[in-house]
Amino acid sequence: MPDRSDTRIVESPIAATWRSIQHEKAILVGIGPGIAEDDLDELAALADSAGAEPVGRVVQSRSEPDPQFWIGKGKVEELHQLLHTTGAQLVVFDEELTPGHLRALEARLGVKVVDRTALILDIFALHAHTREGKAQVELAQLNYLVPRLRGWGEAMSRLGAGIGTRGPGETKLESDRQHIRRRIAKLRRDVKTMQRSRDTQRANRQRSNMPQVAIAGYTNAGKSSLMRRLTGAEVIVANQLFATLDPTTRRIALPGGRAATISDTVGFVSKLPHDLVEAFRSTLEEVTLSDMIVHVADASSSAVDAQIEAVRRVLDEIGAANMPEVLALNKIDLLPGSRRARLALRYPGSVPVSAISGEGIDGLLEAIGAAVPTPPVDVHALIPWDRGDLVAMLYRDAEVLSADAEPDGTRVHARVGLRELAAVRRYANGVIGEPATSD
Repeated sequence: MPDRSDTRIVESPIAATWRSIQHEKAILVGIGPGIAEDDLDELAALADSAGAEPVGRVVQSRSEPDPQFWIGKGKVEELHQLLHTTGAQLVVFDEELTPGHLRALEARLGVKVVDRTALILDIFALHAHTREGKAQVELAQLNYLVPRLRGWGEAMSRLGAGIGTRGPGETKLESDRQHIRRRIAKLRRDVKTMQRSRDTQRANRQRSNMPQVAIAGYTNAGKSSLMRRLTGAEVIVANQLFATLDPTTRRIALPGGRAATISDTVGFVSKLPHDLVEAFRSTLEEVTLSDMIVHVADASSSAVDAQIEAVRRVLDEIGAANMPEVLALNKIDLLPGSRRARLALRYPGSVPVSAISGEGIDGLLEAIGAAVPTPPVDVHALIPWDRGDLVAMLYRDAEVLSADAEPDGTRVHARVGLRELAAVRRYANGVIGEPATSD
């Protein structure tokens, strides 16, 4: 019998709604000790990615949020006046607000209020294209919406009507918590089913003994551009936050004749919503189950240090903090020599690259080749001419150190994994070296 748990979802306007949305004017709001308007630059970029037009900023320096409005009553009046002056229809807060704060602010201001979490979820809904990506985003959105249903009117008019609303669809409030929880349960089953398919693909790659590399980094650091430069993959490249969500895996050639798979992953951002980390856990496992990480950072950003730290916090949260890492300082072509030198001193061992110009790409491949694990066993074998498939397999899945043609076949010296060793053992010279140690 078909699953009818989502039959009251009228439509899923992740893409369709976007086409009908006009840019909404927005006021950005932030609080914190010593906060300045410049501290809302990232929030402005997020709002722009969601289709908003930031027309004003309000900041308040305080250590604790106001219990009623998050910002103080005086700032609420200032915000109200700014809304009237600019004609803005949207207020975006740079923190995750409680349902009570959202209700109080919307009642007082008379406009739509969204927080940083809703904004990021909205951008993810806009940019999710695969079935798995859409399901993961909708799951995160519904988990976010459940505690916030009560105060949003007799109909879920907030869904499908602008920023902070894309994703699950125009569901009526009669689709109460019980219905939405059924929808969440279905999405979890769907994501788990799709995760099994991803696990199968991943297991096939692992059985090949080919090193697996994951590209991770702050959103808009140039991961997709670097992926395209390294592999020629036709991935989306845009100067936008979270332009790509769906991971791409390709094969790359490393120095010395070795090969590896490399996977692009979802971009990170400071204060990444926990629901998104949970919903995208199967995608983020591409990082945790890889042999090493290429951490891409935007060297041209004034906040590069904070962005590197934010990425490493998320890596720690998903259990990838202690994995081998190569830090690729991208967009180095935009920096003068003095700033390059300072970054090199601050991050010893990092690799300066430009995905656009190709500068430093050879050095990055050398660094990746040095960081990925080497196959564990040295073997010398004379492989008959009629077993050219084994020679091809060694070149594909192992590290061939030398290969010479002889009358009876190909004399090969290679570092191999256990699977390759089993395949060529009968042709080995009778002496197989100890597991090789990394340099």
